[in-house]
Amino acid sequence: MNKIKDILESQGRTQTWLAKQIDKSYVVVTNYCNNNKQPSIPLLYKIAEILDVDVCELLEKSKK
Repeated sequence: MNKIKDILESQGRTQTWLAKQIDKSYVVVTNYCNNNKQPSIPLLYKIAEILDVDVCELLEKSKK
């Protein structure tokens, strides 16, 4: 699971804005934000770069 939606909200950015930045449709980004689909690893790194966060901040830990 990812935390893209949380980070977008904390930065005051929209899913539409991110969709334009990564050249994907709003629907694709919404699926990422709702964890219906996951971005590829290279795309996850690109999203982290665009949001200026470490890629690890975009991911939920699998073990607690």
